[in-house]
Amino acid sequence: MTPDIIWLLITAALVLFMTPGLAFFYGGLVKASSVVSMMMLSFGAIGLIGVLWVLYGANMATLTDGGPDWIKGVVGNGLSDFGQVDAAKAAFAGGEGAVDSAVVLASVAFGGTFAIITVALISGAIADRARFFPWMLFSGLFATLVYFPVAGWVFSFDADGMTGWIGTLGSDMGLDVSTIDFAGGTAVHINAGAAALALALVLGKRVGFSRELAKPHNVPLVLIGAAILWFGWFGFNTGAAVDVGPGTLIFVNTLVCPAAGILGWIIVEHFKSGKATSVGAASGAVAGLVAITPACVALTPVWAIVLGLLAGGVCAAAIELKYKLGFDDSLDVVGIHLVAGILGTLYLGFFAIDTGLFTGGGNLDQFIVQLIPAVAVGAYSFAVAFVLGTVINKTIGFRIKEDEEAAGIDSVLHGEEGYSFS
Repeated sequence: MTPDIIWLLITAALVLFMTPGLAFFYGGLVKASSVVSMMMLSFGAIGLIGVLWVLYGANMATLTDGGPDWIKGVVGNGLSDFGQVDAAKAAFAGGEGAVDSAVVLASVAFGGTFAIITVALISGAIADRARFFPWMLFSGLFATLVYFPVAGWVFSFDADGMTGWIGTLGSDMGLDVSTIDFAGGTAVHINAGAAALALALVLGKRVGFSRELAKPHNVPLVLIGAAILWFGWFGFNTGAAVDVGPGTLIFVNTLVCPAAGILGWIIVEHFKSGKATSVGAASGAVAGLVAITPACVALTPVWAIVLGLLAGGVCAAAIELKYKLGFDDSLDVVGIHLVAGILGTLYLGFFAIDTGLFTGGGNLDQFIVQLIPAVAVGAYSFAVAFVLGTVINKTIGFRIKEDEEAAGIDSVLHGEEGYSFS
């Protein structure tokens, strides 16, 4: 195998490890009687989305197979190599096409880990009240209708460059800049955050929704999950960086932006309550990681630090919106992933290397090509997720019964308990 393929496979393993890390992070934040259910939503996503991605999702996200003009740049042919059979046979046979097929398979593996965690992120908004199999149904439909095509809009490319409509937006508008979303500010975080808001509205508030209800049952578990996420995020951001220079810049920014995010969050906490919490520090790190995701290759470290401080502070304030606006985003997917995803995406319009308003072009071209995808992906994701969630809830039922929710849903849904002291 070539070094590029080896690096892609290593980083794919790192990104896959992030989803169990997310399960720990989310699991520690919920009630003790819901921890198994919460973690199962992430592991369910690993099982289902991993299979669907290899069968047809990777092909839907590959926009290089031609087709009618109206669909070019929007969605690929999911049946073009169903299950990656042709790629597998070519890689097994060896010869001239083996390396190209190996690249395809490595890319499929890497892209699949992004699909998995994007769907898993959504689950944090419906903690403590969602039934498992309706969640699985939603996950499969959402991935097929939203994530797979959106991944193609952002990440699909061929020898001539980007092929998705977001990738070609700048040139299509006659501008000298292109949309920057290196690792998924739109495709992953805005996408998941908008869908999370939709499901939170569909399922409604938890029984006894309040700040007291939001207290985590296991703080060490939250910190372990955050640490695993940060570790895996180095693969998340650097996996597609095959050149040494961009790769090292990405690595530094993935270190320093979430570090600044911790500071931004705990500073806001200090002025709000006089106490800096460990959960706040972990959440600040995640906010910084989310914000740097689209921007990791296009900011100097100084501007990455500023972004991290902003992300930590803004998200610490944004999580209070659910109490003021009355929607129950259980684990702050909206307040962290949607808000920080938008912040990191639009921030590039002002501070991207060589093209930002204050760091390069001296105009708003970069901001324009950042704003349009952010709005488009957020609106599309919200609309589809809201419709899917509503239909599932009205037909087979998405939310558990209130008495089961009050008693704790682990034993009801899974016949297990997170902690057994017998």
